[in-house]
Amino acid sequence: MEEKHSNLFIGPDDKIGNGEASLLGLQHVLAMDVYVPPVILAMMLSMSFSEKMGLLQVAFLAAGIGTIIQTAVFMKMPISQGPSFVPLTAASGIVLASGGLQKGMATLLGALIVGAILLILLGISGVFYKIIQTLVPALVGGTIITCVGLSLIPTALNSNIFQASGNINQNIILAGITAVTLLISISISIHFPSLQRIFRTGAIIIALLAGTVAATMMGRFDWSTVKQAAWFSLPQGTVFHYGITFSPTAILTFIIIYAILTTETTGTWFAMGAVTNHQITNKQWNRGLIGEGISCLIAALLGSTPVTGYSTNAGIISITGVASKRVFISAGIWFIVLGFFTKISAFLSAIPAPVIGGVFAIICVTIMLNGLRVIRNLQEKDGDIYVIGIPIVLTFALVLIPTTVVKEAPQMVQYLLGSPIAVAAMVAIILNLVVSTGKNK
Repeated sequence: MEEKHSNLFIGPDDKIGNGEASLLGLQHVLAMDVYVPPVILAMMLSMSFSEKMGLLQVAFLAAGIGTIIQTAVFMKMPISQGPSFVPLTAASGIVLASGGLQKGMATLLGALIVGAILLILLGISGVFYKIIQTLVPALVGGTIITCVGLSLIPTALNSNIFQASGNINQNIILAGITAVTLLISISISIHFPSLQRIFRTGAIIIALLAGTVAATMMGRFDWSTVKQAAWFSLPQGTVFHYGITFSPTAILTFIIIYAILTTETTGTWFAMGAVTNHQITNKQWNRGLIGEGISCLIAALLGSTPVTGYSTNAGIISITGVASKRVFISAGIWFIVLGFFTKISAFLSAIPAPVIGGVFAIICVTIMLNGLRVIRNLQEKDGDIYVIGIPIVLTFALVLIPTTVVKEAPQMVQYLLGSPIAVAAMVAIILNLVVSTGKNK
């Protein structure tokens, strides 16, 4: 199938130099916020500084290996893996309920390993593409992409800017500087096409650099964690350290978590297909799920929570116009480097959240608009308005739902309430089967 990517500056298989690929790969790493989930989990488990850095280290390594194998071997699309927020509550609950960090991590890793193997087996069975083909036509896929973008916007604004640590006025200023720098870079690339190679492809890294300089001038860059971190260290906290324990309750819990993560990853793949104008093949669906399972298995063996496809990167491609697989492989290499050179990873994790938020908010909007673009190109059928509208309403509802309501719900329901994308996807699938009068091509 010949693909058109006229909206891209550099297509998935276009040639790009090693130096440029390395720099643009770092751009993806900087914009992905991969360090946040392991830091949150470390706080939930009251880990020491060295244990927290060890968890961050293995998360980077797992993300790097997963990114490379998905992009180069299995999915063969520009896909980047990273630790998901969804399993954090379940992971901390299992660890704390299983006798503390040493015994609890062994129980958690056992559940993660079993769940990952089940994903691999499902991909090998060849059934996954049939599920997607039957339940997720273009209308549902476009709706899921839209909900992915919508669900991330409040995180970009609240967690990274309005509710982030520090003075809120400074947070807004830092986010504004970063966002305006990004828009100026894009504007320069539009009005001066000869400068696209610099200002479009490097727009995000330029914006993050500007935000970081501003944060340093405001005294908002925290150097203490950078000073404490070692320059180089080998992975800590792997299965060789904690061991493996199999608990039926923990395994059942994470089978459900993996089902939710697979739904989210499907949305990410749809989003990436939309921005690269690529129709995902049946073979890619199955191989992608195998790659997802192997990525999660590697993460578990390293001592990390599952690494899954990150939707952020689809937005980055929309902004920069660069979809080269070599860039994503470079991003994977950067993650592996950061996993060993802990001083560098500590430096990147010290970049203030508002700086990331200024870029992240715009990335989220581009993901949402790509979903709407998919929907706009379809022939409208009776009932489609509900297939699109209800999941969007539910996405907003679950993003805004009070935490007290979530905590009062049964544990399994809490996992769903914590994943607006999964709920929106399931509702879109059900509504398409019930109320839509025809298939959307």
